[in-house]
Amino acid sequence: MRFNVSLILVAATFHSASAFTFTVPSKPRASVRLETKFASHPNGVTSDTKLSKRASSGDDDDSAANVAKAATKLASSINAIADNPFGKDEAVAVAMSAPLSQAADIDAVNDAPLLADIDMLSDMLAEVVKKENPAVYDLYTTFRKLGMKRSANPDDPTPFEEMKKLAYDISPNDTLGVMKTFSIALNLVNAAEVHHRMRLVRKNEHADDTHHIGPLPMIEDSIRGTMEILLEDDGVSPDSIFAELMSQKCEIVLTAHPTEVNRKTIIRKYRNISELLAHLERPDLHPFERAEALNNLRGIIAAIWGSDEIRRVKPTVQKEAAGGCAVIESVLWDAVPSYLRKLDAQCRVTLGKKLPVDVTPVKFASWIGGDRDGNPNCTPAVTQEVIAHQRLRAAKMFLNDLNLLYSELAISSRFSPELEALAATIENSDDELEKYRRVIGHLRRRLVRTVKDCEAKLQSLAKSPETLSAEAAFGALEGWEDVEPIMKTDDLMAPLKVIYESLVTTGFELVADGRVSDIIRRVAIFGLTLVPLDIREESTKHTLALDAITRHLGIGSYKEWDEASRLSWLQSELTSRRPLFRIRDVEQNLFDFDPDVVKTLMVFKVASEQEPESLGAYVISQAKSASDVLSVMLLQKQFGMEERLMRVVPLFETLDDLTGSPKQLETLFGTTSYMDAINRKQEVMVGYSDSAKDAGRLAACWAQYTAQETMAEVATKFGVELTFFHGKGGTVGRGGNPALYRAILSHPPNTINGRFRVTEQGEMIRQNFGSLEIAERSLDIYTAALLRERFTKHVEPKQKWRDQMQRVSEASCANYRYFVREDPRFVPYFRQATPELELGILNIGSRPAKRNPKGGVESLRAIPWTFAWAQTRMHLSAWLGVGAGLNSENEDDRATLREMYEEWPWFREIISLISMLLSKTDFSITKNYDELLVDPELMSLGDEVRTMLVETRQAVIDVSGSKDISGPHVQLMRASSMIRNPYVDSINVVQAELLKVLRAMPADDSSDLTPELKEIKKVRIDALLLSIKGIVQGMKNSG
Repeated sequence: MRFNVSLILVAATFHSASAFTFTVPSKPRASVRLETKFASHPNGVTSDTKLSKRASSGDDDDSAANVAKAATKLASSINAIADNPFGKDEAVAVAMSAPLSQAADIDAVNDAPLLADIDMLSDMLAEVVKKENPAVYDLYTTFRKLGMKRSANPDDPTPFEEMKKLAYDISPNDTLGVMKTFSIALNLVNAAEVHHRMRLVRKNEHADDTHHIGPLPMIEDSIRGTMEILLEDDGVSPDSIFAELMSQKCEIVLTAHPTEVNRKTIIRKYRNISELLAHLERPDLHPFERAEALNNLRGIIAAIWGSDEIRRVKPTVQKEAAGGCAVIESVLWDAVPSYLRKLDAQCRVTLGKKLPVDVTPVKFASWIGGDRDGNPNCTPAVTQEVIAHQRLRAAKMFLNDLNLLYSELAISSRFSPELEALAATIENSDDELEKYRRVIGHLRRRLVRTVKDCEAKLQSLAKSPETLSAEAAFGALEGWEDVEPIMKTDDLMAPLKVIYESLVTTGFELVADGRVSDIIRRVAIFGLTLVPLDIREESTKHTLALDAITRHLGIGSYKEWDEASRLSWLQSELTSRRPLFRIRDVEQNLFDFDPDVVKTLMVFKVASEQEPESLGAYVISQAKSASDVLSVMLLQKQFGMEERLMRVVPLFETLDDLTGSPKQLETLFGTTSYMDAINRKQEVMVGYSDSAKDAGRLAACWAQYTAQETMAEVATKFGVELTFFHGKGGTVGRGGNPALYRAILSHPPNTINGRFRVTEQGEMIRQNFGSLEIAERSLDIYTAALLRERFTKHVEPKQKWRDQMQRVSEASCANYRYFVREDPRFVPYFRQATPELELGILNIGSRPAKRNPKGGVESLRAIPWTFAWAQTRMHLSAWLGVGAGLNSENEDDRATLREMYEEWPWFREIISLISMLLSKTDFSITKNYDELLVDPELMSLGDEVRTMLVETRQAVIDVSGSKDISGPHVQLMRASSMIRNPYVDSINVVQAELLKVLRAMPADDSSDLTPELKEIKKVRIDALLLSIKGIVQGMKNSG
């Protein structure tokens, strides 16, 4: 249902008058005219609103109240834009492409099509549900109406109390139906938003004047907008911009962190919905085509309703890896060359220079299949299988490309001498005159051989590939048995570049800039492996392996040696030519090593057998010392990898490890054998999520800042090129930042320098790379941000700011650690007040939730730690300790914090992110979880936490200088909440009731669990799982 409002703005501040249509929840068929005059004022913008209403049957005074609130909210939104610390232009530009969840408020004009799409999709879902189960439909609509009333009047407790009563009385089957409906509804909202993001970009382009030309959007966080800023505002020369663009390197690492709650088949359906919404906006659409598209939408929604959205089996590592490949095959394979074509065109228009065809400002890598940290399912054999399967997929993708290219290049004259010479080396070809085809045909046969070899490898591992054989997929290509497989990227790149250069020099440049360029760019970015695979293992695993070796050699216990003794022995062995053992003895375990030690060593054997291009970095989690790095170097040497070492990357992820990281680099860079091996290039990974779980958000942020700053100084001192690898999750609590462009610009000075490596995980992969247009937009933002950062004059923090951050960090960390580590009530409260114990049945990842199954919160991974608090709308992991750090009785402290917020982008970005998370917290909903689930003796802790939440909200408002307009926290509201909360509130109320009932039911092995109760329990568990999924979709993140 919608409430249509005609809104006339006379905006003196913006020197224009505009007509808007604004939609707010209300009764159907009501109409209101709102005339609002805005006038500039020294303190902002004032508004004078006149309202006239035409009533409809069943209308009431609540509608007028809703409109008045909407007008007030719009006025406060304009005030917020005027006061935006980044400036009006940036606020508008960022809003044009950001997800709704990042918008400051609902835009009366720009968001009207989104609201219309959501209404249409919601109506289609309602039709399906009503036909299938009228009782569920009635419950869903009742819950939604109550949620909308609560959203319109958050201070009125009546709707929430009615929701709680309704949740108490629902039958198990109806609960399952209602949770399924809400989960689907929120996914539909997200699908509509995916389309809306690109709609706004296109709308902005059409409104732009003709002075700015180019294929990319004219907004700040696009390469086009960034180039214009650098040229016109910063006075940077085109040559300097182009040189930096050519040298910058961004690598996005796909990880299988278990936060994507949707099945692949369901994800594909929601992607189709976004594409159909775009199709429906075509101006030349025939009425029949429109009707057909609408019917297709209804069909997809009906199919989703009929599908089982729950994963019944935990995914294997291989399936997770296949999911990563699917993102590349279905989206990135086309998105990458498409974006680079546009980047090339933009460089020609703006800079007057052509982008070289093999330049790769953005690349991809993966952890999926190589991340062994805490995952016993990721064995050496699994890693070997994943690498072979990725090579198989890459060979088949390129084979398909070359088949298409072969059909295109039937050119029989005008070849370059280099092409003539290359063609002459190829025997047994029927293509005598068409020499491009002669070369391409040979490459095709070599790729068929590659496919055959990969299939044989997979079969030898007892894992038959799921895909069709080369003959079935592409037809038989004679002579493949007589050629060598393509194993190295250059074996494919070199002949393709000869073809490209020949076409360019002989007058076929337009042909060269088509499919040939696309394939070359794919080869440059994806290589022959789709993505190089990183390996990650915990430092203690290497310690135990070397301890077993030293004990076998009779020279003592490596584990018991101090750091100096370890370093001395490691350096000696690194320069020795004598092996520590024979590899086959370890394979046969003649030394009677522990099976885990053998598995650790066999990872190095598997790595030594791969082509170097198949592998990326070897990441050491829980790295604490220089010996942790040298131990991996020694194990690589032992397995014969001296000439093709994987780069060894220490991951510093606790407060102490971050603080000590510069000292460890000093030690490493002072080791001659190490410096010779790394060629003066070092990569260091900074752990955002685990450091935040260890010390709290503010202390972790400051430790990350100072550690990167100091490590960069150490690298400069030793002449080492340092690249930081940022291990961030999707959520703020795990280091994520939805405003990617500003996030990169706010990094510490001299720590990026055109080199940036970052993880993309779980639901963030789908959010940023789930469709062609969104993927291109994400690539554009990464490229633009790195370019802009290279020329940004960073704000160097004043000494008093550093002192203040140290005070804030210490106070914040002490408060956080007291509650999490010292308060004996905390762990049982956490387990009772959140669905943490129930997350294990969600089957969303191959990896266990804990590194140590017997450990407490300290051993819990950062993902379920954040996931659990997000479910109850407490988001504790993102803000606990923040209030204690920001609050101070000293007026000088408070003034310094306000100055830092106004003048220091890094600090402002942190506070803005925390405020965004605070806007998603809900006092009443978290209290309801406590009342239903928490033991009476622990209730006091919940009250204390909520008191801290209120104090933290106020502290953030005090620091940011937000104004008290209609309540103390109005500036923390976000448009996303206005749309999603009516759905999510209902799910939270039902979820709390489900948890209470399920925890009271007999255990699975209890004799009290009768067959009837067992079936009821199964239905309720399914409803709980759908509630978890629904909240994830509503919050737009999980872990």
